[in-house]
Amino acid sequence: MNDRENTIHDLIIIGSGAAGLAAAVYAGRYRMKVLVIGEEFGGETATAGSIENYPGFEKVEGYELMNLMRKQAEALNTEVIDEKVTKIEKQEHCFQIVAGDKTYKANTIIFAVGTERRLLNLPNEKELKGRGVHYCITCDGPIYSGETIAIVGGGDASVKGVNLAAEYAKKVYLIVRDKEVKAEPINYEQMQKLGDKVEVLLETGIKEIVGKDRLEKLILSRPHRESNELVVSALFVEIGALPNIELAKSLGVELDERGYIKVDNMMKTNVDGVFAAGDTVNHFESFKQDITAAAMGAVAATSAYEDHKIHGELCQPHARPSSNK
Repeated sequence: MNDRENTIHDLIIIGSGAAGLAAAVYAGRYRMKVLVIGEEFGGETATAGSIENYPGFEKVEGYELMNLMRKQAEALNTEVIDEKVTKIEKQEHCFQIVAGDKTYKANTIIFAVGTERRLLNLPNEKELKGRGVHYCITCDGPIYSGETIAIVGGGDASVKGVNLAAEYAKKVYLIVRDKEVKAEPINYEQMQKLGDKVEVLLETGIKEIVGKDRLEKLILSRPHRESNELVVSALFVEIGALPNIELAKSLGVELDERGYIKVDNMMKTNVDGVFAAGDTVNHFESFKQDITAAAMGAVAATSAYEDHKIHGELCQPHARPSSNK
């Protein structure tokens, strides 16, 4: 076991998106010994493309914003590692976190693990993932320069996706199950300015994803121009996300009625020493933004600091939880 594994951290933050990195900045300023462990650096924000509503930045790329937060946290002696946490155990007020092939200890933890993209759960969807079916327009949109693509959604994320994809694609179809598109007015107005390059199919679903080695076409729930078939080079799925709650559940953390981690106004869970922030929490319901995630991270770090002042001495080197090998 190396020195880092022997170290007892005051706080380990699981997740390196806006919530996790904001928590790291605040915890660092409290002079806590902090480790951030994130499977995908920057979370959803890192792949969000251009952000124009984060205070202090007229316009900033999501990945750049996350890098700036990371540097700010690291300047306060926070360590950030890219790894997946696979297991957490609790003994008294001491946590043992397994990530990769290493184990770490902490007095307190913050879950800032965000969400996972919802799937259409259609046959062929998983088989064609990365071969015409995608879940990140920022990542994969440029691949389809000059081609025809479809985006399924109907919320603000899908409209922002249309606006971004229109920079590359020849034609973009937005497939919307509901009777109307629900997006921020400024993003919707930008989409309308794209004219014939974008076509919105309302009250329409996708019944089938057709293709053997690559996506070939979509079968729609209702005809478009007298045909239920829509030939496209790519389909981008933007139908929301589900919170990552399995690790929290393993510790006995309570969930709310919608399946998100349940917290009070100070981001405390029902388990001593465990806090949560960001999209894995439903604190602001469907309003999930980088600024609200960062705010929750700051509050969670403050609560973790107050908790550590009371219980920090309980997690001693000799009190190592048993390891299941």
